[in-house]
Amino acid sequence: MKSKINSIGLEKDPKDTTVVVAMSGGVDSSTVAGIMKKDGYKVIGITLKLYDDTNQTAKSKQCCAGQDIMDAKRVANKLDIDHKILYYQSKFKQGVVDNFVESYLAGETPIPCVQCNQTVKFRDLFEESKNLNADALITGHYVKSITKNNQTNMYRAIDENRDQSYFLFNTTREQLNYLRFPLGSMLKNETREIAKKLNLNVANKPDSQDICFVPNGDYVSVIEKFRPDAFKKGNIKNLDGKVIGVHDGIVNFTIGQRRGIKIADKDPLYVIEINSEDNEIIVGPKEKLIKKQIQLKDINLLVDKDDLKDEIFVKIRSTGKLIKSKLKIYDKSIQVDLLEDEYGISPGQACVFYKGDSYGSKLLGGGWIRKN
Repeated sequence: MKSKINSIGLEKDPKDTTVVVAMSGGVDSSTVAGIMKKDGYKVIGITLKLYDDTNQTAKSKQCCAGQDIMDAKRVANKLDIDHKILYYQSKFKQGVVDNFVESYLAGETPIPCVQCNQTVKFRDLFEESKNLNADALITGHYVKSITKNNQTNMYRAIDENRDQSYFLFNTTREQLNYLRFPLGSMLKNETREIAKKLNLNVANKPDSQDICFVPNGDYVSVIEKFRPDAFKKGNIKNLDGKVIGVHDGIVNFTIGQRRGIKIADKDPLYVIEINSEDNEIIVGPKEKLIKKQIQLKDINLLVDKDDLKDEIFVKIRSTGKLIKSKLKIYDKSIQVDLLEDEYGISPGQACVFYKGDSYGSKLLGGGWIRKN
């Protein structure tokens, strides 16, 4: 007799199914742990210590910082589940922080949350979960997943304002088949209601808002800590190549930035280009930020290339809109032809692909935006 499919798409009774829940100490991952426990699964909570706290990080609204590890431990005790803390400071610095700093020095705008998911969370934690003989790795990300015939596909969350699929585009097919995301079909207020019913101490805890290792959003101070030599004065030029000002370091600027240029002109000036080789900032009017083509590198696809032939949608920043596009696919790169105007596209950001089907907006993959 064929086993009944359980709530995470496996042919096993929940009591015979071991799941690892990534517990950051926030309400989302804590609620997921509670849901799994309530549904009868064998739950192991794992919390990652990714960096050493400072007074600033302890007070800031970040994940995996300050009080969060203790909050995760209290939730695990409340739910009566096993709980482990993994000390990944070295892995995190090498895989995320160093990349973050070097990306800014190269004139890019990095996304450390993607790097974190790609490395310590979905690579190292994936391996740890396998070593524990867990049947699945569960997270509190707001993405929807559909599992059929032992294959999982990822979709944008029901709550599009909370959707985190953009940050997960680099997930591999093997990882995705092992991952589960129970919150993808919930609204945030529903998550908090479940946490309250489970009497979890984090039910009303504020959401994390900052990059975990960047206290109060001050990324420049992080770069200064690791690379104090990065702040070299250089020229600010207009589009004609004329020097019109001086900057204190290219790391202070991102593509599309208006504030901080400190140059008077008849029209507002925006950062159009960051030339790291010559240590120059190129500025101009807003309309010069419009792009129709984007070149991508380091592509990760979760579907066959044939599924990318027709018109799709792309997202070029986490808070951005979906943009109608067509792709030209090469061996190791992709050219994105945008069918709508978009401003301020920055190298170092991700361009993520989506296509609608009967289940919602399906994540197809993506790549990193490179300098043309």
